[in-house]
Amino acid sequence: MAKQPMLKFVSTPRDMPQKRGAEERRQDFDEIYAEYAAEKAAEQAARCSQCGVPYCQSHCPLHNNIPDWLRLTATGRLQEAYEVSQATNTFPEICGRICPQDRLCEGNCVIEQSGHGTVTIGAVEKYITDTAWDEGWVKPIKPAQERPESVGIIGAGPGGLAAADMLRRAGVQVTVYDRYDRAGGLLTYGIPGFKLEKDVVMRRNDQLAQGGVEFVMNCNVGEDIGFEEIRAKHDAVLIATGVYQSRDLGGPGAGAQGIVKALDYLTASNRAANFGDSVPAYESGELNASGKKVVVIGGGDTAMDCVRTAIRQGAESVKCLYRRDRANMPGSQREVQNAEEEGVQFEWLTAPKGFTENDGKVAGVMVQKMRLGAPDATGRQSPEAIEGADYVEEADLVIKALGFEPEELPKLWGVDGLEVTRWGTIKAEFTTGKTSLDGVFAVGDIVRGASLVVWAIRDGRDASEAILDYLNQSAAVAAE
Repeated sequence: MAKQPMLKFVSTPRDMPQKRGAEERRQDFDEIYAEYAAEKAAEQAARCSQCGVPYCQSHCPLHNNIPDWLRLTATGRLQEAYEVSQATNTFPEICGRICPQDRLCEGNCVIEQSGHGTVTIGAVEKYITDTAWDEGWVKPIKPAQERPESVGIIGAGPGGLAAADMLRRAGVQVTVYDRYDRAGGLLTYGIPGFKLEKDVVMRRNDQLAQGGVEFVMNCNVGEDIGFEEIRAKHDAVLIATGVYQSRDLGGPGAGAQGIVKALDYLTASNRAANFGDSVPAYESGELNASGKKVVVIGGGDTAMDCVRTAIRQGAESVKCLYRRDRANMPGSQREVQNAEEEGVQFEWLTAPKGFTENDGKVAGVMVQKMRLGAPDATGRQSPEAIEGADYVEEADLVIKALGFEPEELPKLWGVDGLEVTRWGTIKAEFTTGKTSLDGVFAVGDIVRGASLVVWAIRDGRDASEAILDYLNQSAAVAAE
């Protein structure tokens, strides 16, 4: 190997892992990107400029040591690369697959700014940890010493699982409560297999269970067990429920059959396609796009998941309505490109004003054409309706992907004293996750509002440190 393996960005072009052809990937729910070969991963890692101020690292919510593990990969020291990667990220192989790298690390890569094309950070991150699993470098959690304290975690999504991992490594007894039958939250049931194959999530769940994390599944807090009962059983509690309440649409015909919520649709598809579960609403066609004219309303990553799922289910046509233009949509541009390749049509600057129906079933979306006007408080141009430019878009299935809001947890759980914001999210201290209740912490989307998986992981890791401090202080007081 050459003495200087790095700084190859001038002579070596950016090269993503091979992507399966659109026609092939329309036929299944498998991931669309192949794995790097060892030589290709090393070659692409060697493009890193090892710059003095790594913006990739500072723009990563987890502040991953990206230049370090790229250098180790380039020099063939993969086990060390994995150890460096795992030191700051609980689930690097998941982030490598689903993080919007174009908006985070890769979008801020110094050589990208200089016109040489970003380092393929996400693909290398995925390769490192997949290799670690294959080689047996990922070990079950074995605390150096067990502690008597226990922590109850409500929610088995990425924030709750990241905290569970960190707390078990410190020897704390951990119980995770979740409403679903499998752990993982949106990683399991919200994100389609073509972005994140489910065995990737399940093996992390298995690792946690083998490491001593107790999972209580099919458990609805407030119904099957009370919140105060959980508090009484544990020395500290972490709320990591995420936000699952879909934003709704009004207007004429909004209650017609065939207008469904994105999460219901994606959960049914994931259960049927990825786990082989029997899903009556999928089998009846209620949550199945096969043979239908599908319209998805929204412009975020959930909308992209829905349109690409509908294509794979054999929809007759799939259209996405978004009220702003392509440059102003919140979803990943990479996902938009993938969707277009697979046959999705995007109708930019369009918004629904109601629905037409036939015998109670949706028949179309009444669409308003929009234009971008003056910027709003966030600096984005606000969409305005163009008078007289309305039309009807035919549809047999309409999927609402307008984002998510928090459930009213204090009311749902019958909790006094748990403070929430005016948006309904839990009020929690920055970096620690401390809430208004003693010994109760909160992380992820239930604090931030709908956000990224990587931020939930960051919050879970931060809160685990704060919980350990709390347990140590409580132990010190009890010993006095």
